[in-house]
Amino acid sequence: MAEKPNSAQCVIREQIIEDRVSGLTFQFVAMPTSDAPVRLRVFGEMPFGNREILFDHNGMEAGAGTALASSCRPTCLRIVED
Repeated sequence: MAEKPNSAQCVIREQIIEDRVSGLTFQFVAMPTSDAPVRLRVFGEMPFGNREILFDHNGMEAGAGTALASSCRPTCLRIVED
């Protein structure tokens, strides 16, 4: 891990980005009650499986590993029927 000298804060909203060129899907998730309140999940055809990168309250990398969640889709935008 290397922090850029004099780095600035950047704000990224929770979202799912599907990169059709690489076939990868990126999911940004906020988990405010966690020790690592921001997570970046990467899903796709990768040799060691899907990935999850955790960031602490200061925006620094706090850990990484295999993402155990299933592939994400923007379900919050779908109409749910009773």
